[in-house]
This record gives sequence, structure tokens and C-alpha cells, in this order.
Amino acid sequence: MARIAIHGFGRIGRTALRIALQNKLFVPAAISDIKDVSTLAALFAVDTNYGRWPETVEVQDNTFVIGGRQIPYHDVTQALPDWGALGIDLVIECTGRATTRAGAQAHLDRGAKQVLISTTSKSLADCDAVLLPGINLENYDPAHHKIISMGSCTTNALAAVIKVLQQNLGIESAFFSTVHSYTNSQSLTDQPMKDRRDSWAAAENIIPSSSGAAKALLFIWKDLKITGKAYRVPTRTGSIAEVNAIVNRPTTADEIRDIFRKAASTAPLKGILGVLEEEWASSRIVGDPHSSIVDLPLVQVMGDRLISVATWYDNEYGFTSRLVEMAAWLTQAQPEVLASSQR
Repeated sequence: MARIAIHGFGRIGRTALRIALQNKLFVPAAISDIKDVSTLAALFAVDTNYGRWPETVEVQDNTFVIGGRQIPYHDVTQALPDWGALGIDLVIECTGRATTRAGAQAHLDRGAKQVLISTTSKSLADCDAVLLPGINLENYDPAHHKIISMGSCTTNALAAVIKVLQQNLGIESAFFSTVHSYTNSQSLTDQPMKDRRDSWAAAENIIPSSSGAAKALLFIWKDLKITGKAYRVPTRTGSIAEVNAIVNRPTTADEIRDIFRKAASTAPLKGILGVLEEEWASSRIVGDPHSSIVDLPLVQVMGDRLISVATWYDNEYGFTSRLVEMAAWLTQAQPEVLASSQR
């Protein structure tokens, strides 16, 4: 049985544990963070976005006990755990800080066999591969890919849309914008921040922001002509991204809707890409495990080549669903596992 550790028990780390246990994908062999274990256990037990965990959650001797499952906790205030001594096969890096090779390599130096990063690496040189389920897992090379980036929540949401458009219509050029829930990089009150726009209260403002998704998409499709931006808004989770593109051939809104219906119901995007047939708001997709949920009523075409496609995503739950599935797949590394995950 493979041994997986979750490093960083914040929003993504705690959601990863929820999904891994709910879906019976794995029980982590270790969890590590810099905060006190009792507070972390309480935050896992009662989550503002996803509710109460249905089992008992306790702490005994620096060990999480969740529904009888014992998961050792490691305080990493001073140093990373000795992953080799713990027999860890893969570390899911959920701190959001291992964007450079040196940050991820530290886990390998401590004995882990692989590192799966829950964010976008600064450059292709800072990881061995950028791999997204449903998009490019056929590129996985277990002999050489030890540091793997999963990109961001927005990267995964957009990648599904871009892949479908590329394969069916071709993209001449594209812009995207994402309306994204506020995150921990922002402040609850007005105060000076590193990014000037983040200096205003997150729960009271629409805040323009940069998006690293364009860079990450170019890691996958180097010739893609795309750029974009983000707007942070006062919602706790649940986001929407809009792609406005000039495609290579004439099309209609009805054809685009049919293209996405088919893609959502067949491999490799089944279970990863979803569609909405009716009009909804963001609360509809909170807790939805899809990476990308195309809003079919919002599809628009001007002329016959300028198109607009909007896709919803729970920026925590959807992305983290792929993250833990990817961790399970990497540690099994069997072709039939990949096939079954995409049926």
C-alpha cells in the first residue's frame, strides 16, 4: 500500500483529506503543518464551506483520530519530517509555497519519492512536468517525473475548455477573465499589502488581480495565444471563468453546446468537465467535484468565429478533487487506473 503525506493543512490540505476519506482513495500516512494540532483538527471537523465532518474528530498524542483512523501529525516549524524514515512515497504539497524547484526538492531530499504540487510552478524548469487529469496525463513518465505541478484551480477549469475548443474548432487567439472568490492572499480589512489592490478589504470589494493560469496553459500548449486576468469578489468559494476566443472555423452557439455536451459525457473529460443546461448562480457549484462546469445558456457567438464560453468551478473542491485523484493514480501508476478514472 502506497504511503501518501499531506504537507500543509490549510484550505486545500483539509479539503484534500475530506475528499480522500469520503471517496476512499487513501488514508494519509502523515499530515504536517506549522500550526497547533488541536486547532487544525477543529477546523477540519467544522468547515465553513463544506459543513461538519460526519465522524468523530479527536487528537491523541499528536495524532488525528478521525472516525477511528489514526493519522500522525508532524509539526514542521523547525524542519520537514524525515519522509524516508516514514516510508512516504508521495507528498502532496499544499502550502502554496513550493513554486520553485528548490522548495519542492526539499521533500525529495528528505526521502519522499515524489512531490505533487497544488499550485503552478514559476517555470517549467521548476518542476519535472505539469500534468492535469483529463488533459495530458499521457505525458507522464514515472522514471523522470518526480516533481509534478497540478497548476491552479483556474488552470484546470480553463484547460478543459481550451482542450475541447482546440480539438473541435481550433483557437486563433483568446482572452479570459475569471471572477474568483477571495483567498488568504487578501486582507479582511484595509491595510497595505504587497499587491496594492489587495490592500482593500476582501469581503467588501471587487479587486482586480493577475492570474497565473495563462502561463500554466502555455506550459501545456506552448503555441496557444492566450492571456487573461482575474477579479476577486466577496464569495467564500465558487468561481467562474469566461473565455473569449476567435476560432479557426465558422461555428454556432448550438454547435458549441453540443460539442461540450459530448466532451462532458465521454473520456477523457467525463467526470472532470461538466455542463449546466439551466440558469444558475455560484451557490449551485459549491462542493461540485468537477474541475470545470460549462454554463451552456451563457455560450455566445458573434458573427461566426468570435465565441464566448463561461465555465464555473468550485476553486477549492473541484481542484482538490483532481489533486487527490492524481495522488492516488501516481502511487498506483497502472494504465488501467488512468483508463478507469476517465470513463
